[in-house]
Amino acid sequence: MAVSERPSALTTTTPRLDGTPSGPRLAARAVHVHKIYGVGDTSVTALGDVSLDFVAGGFTAIMGPSGSGKSTLLHCLAGLDTLTSGQVLIGDTDLASLTDRQRTILRRDRLGFVFQSFNLLPTLTAEENITLPADLAGRDPDSEWLATVVAKLHLEDRLRHRPAELSGGQQQRVAVARALISRPEVVFADEPTGALDSKAGSELLHFLRSVVDDLGQTVVMVTHDPGAAAYADRVVFLVDGAIVEELVAPTRETVLDVMGRLGDE
Repeated sequence: MAVSERPSALTTTTPRLDGTPSGPRLAARAVHVHKIYGVGDTSVTALGDVSLDFVAGGFTAIMGPSGSGKSTLLHCLAGLDTLTSGQVLIGDTDLASLTDRQRTILRRDRLGFVFQSFNLLPTLTAEENITLPADLAGRDPDSEWLATVVAKLHLEDRLRHRPAELSGGQQQRVAVARALISRPEVVFADEPTGALDSKAGSELLHFLRSVVDDLGQTVVMVTHDPGAAAYADRVVFLVDGAIVEELVAPTRETVLDVMGRLGDE
């Protein structure tokens, strides 16, 4: 997959805990995150002391073998799962400080989600699926932003179609547009190309790259595909619930090299 040139690094200077700025603005942070399932002898540590910063306007890929904790980390970052200990912050908001209702509103208004299975409502048109978060919030979508997102994702002639009338790639583009409609602080993507063929997958990754570069969005993507990871600004590698390496300005070859070395350990 060809990847357009982009800045070679993401600086992740961490601001001081008193809130005094000391680096780039962060869209999200994980601070000493632990996630343990079960208790006693049957407990399993899915995440062990994970700390990560996500700079606003950056694209991060998270990789690791099956069971490494990458999807668990994404779900904790997105407020879809709770922590055993540690902090997850979206901007300056600590997710643990929120009630269930407040967390639901934060996910609706400040976060976007793209999943492998699209998760579109079959009875709604593409446009209705895209604007669903705004509809649920009881407000009209920003028409100018809607037009920008639809044009960016080349969906202008598909808005009246229902999901069954769209290809897999078109359905996933609708899902991306839905994730962007609220201008979220972070878009979380969990294996977004997993159900797509190589051509549709490549097109979707170009779109994700372009919404970072052209629209200033922040994207965090879990993937097992080194070609997909090469679209990101950096790749974070997890093994057994811990960060073992980070790669800045990745290429498919450098990602494969790290995966090979980690596989030999």
